[in-house]
Amino acid sequence: MKISTSTLARCVAGLGLSLGLAAAGAGELPKVDLARAAEISAARCGLCHGVDGDSSSPLYPRLASQHHQYIAKQLADFKAGRRKSDTMASMATDLTPEEMLALGVYFEQKPTKPRPARDVELAGVGRYIFHRGNESSGVAACAGCHGEAGHGTDQLPRLAGQVPRYIEDQLRSFNKRERTNDNAIMHSIASKLTELEIKGVAMYISSLE
Repeated sequence: MKISTSTLARCVAGLGLSLGLAAAGAGELPKVDLARAAEISAARCGLCHGVDGDSSSPLYPRLASQHHQYIAKQLADFKAGRRKSDTMASMATDLTPEEMLALGVYFEQKPTKPRPARDVELAGVGRYIFHRGNESSGVAACAGCHGEAGHGTDQLPRLAGQVPRYIEDQLRSFNKRERTNDNAIMHSIASKLTELEIKGVAMYISSLE
């Protein structure tokens, strides 16, 4: 299910993000205070996500190369309580909409790289599910929304190169309805995935360029 840019803008307008999103044209990053973003990243984000957002921890997501709109939305959702995390709520509580957008742009410009799959056969299961889904159980192909390369869109997250454990945890959270701030279609998809498929998809995703 695709969401139009205008719909996204209306959703975030109340948080003051819409002006920043509208300011950038297609394929163009908005003008933000990158120095302020770097300062916030060094003080708050770096410990878990890495100063440049290329987390090496199995617990925390990589922010490098993620879409700036998606990062800004997640920060706004953490602050508003739409996405639950005591740690992230405290980190986002005093961030302004402009700072959230600046952090998004800051991290989108940072490079990341794929990680070789530790288990090639397991990653092969993930590759099949990612590109073709599972017709028998009704699992839709991840590529249908996130793209064949896993790069996502300005409305859907980039998955390529993401931390495997983090992907696993998020899929389980969608399945348990513990994560409710994003597309509800993920609840349906995650509920049909087996543990083998979850681990396979997560490993394959981490190996994408």
